[in-house]
Amino acid sequence: MTDVNSRPPSGTSMRPRNGAAKDAAPALQAVAEAERDRLIACAELLFFAYRDFTSDADKVLEQYGFGRAHHRVLHFVNRNPGLRVADLLHILQITKQSLARVLKQLIDEGFITQRSGREDRRQRLLFVTPKGTRLADKLASLQIRRIEHAIHAAGPGADDAAKRFLFAMIAPKDRDRVHALIRLPEALDTTEHLEQPQERT
Repeated sequence: MTDVNSRPPSGTSMRPRNGAAKDAAPALQAVAEAERDRLIACAELLFFAYRDFTSDADKVLEQYGFGRAHHRVLHFVNRNPGLRVADLLHILQITKQSLARVLKQLIDEGFITQRSGREDRRQRLLFVTPKGTRLADKLASLQIRRIEHAIHAAGPGADDAAKRFLFAMIAPKDRDRVHALIRLPEALDTTEHLEQPQERT
């Protein structure tokens, strides 16, 4: 066995040769590129999954002259009766002008009603009408069916894994609000365990 305390022969160095360092550089670059390609593949899968996830509902929305913004408003108001306009703005992250246009159309066509708050008359609270409920439920059923098929095809544990992944994709500052809004099961409340994304140098 080599003596760990022995010195290298005279004229030699323990430092890696320049050639070895140069050989290692392409290998490290290949690893970095492989990791980048893997993550890009995930981004592309998200693109195609979202494209098809929304396509089913898009076909129905077109029949009403509506777009995805109308769908999102209907969905969250249907799930949260009495939702404040201010909260809806925060959820959708769109301008007041954009939301005003969408709400006006939904209200004018009888899908949503707007009421003043009981305690604060300045508040505007949103509710779906029976007509709005029917459309929101129809759109949800189309998307739920696709999700159900995908989870079944992905195998055991896919449901929880998908929720954890999607929750981790949300900006840390918004996770508590989203958790409360969508009624995420406590078993999947990973807020305290998620690591903050690290900046790459």
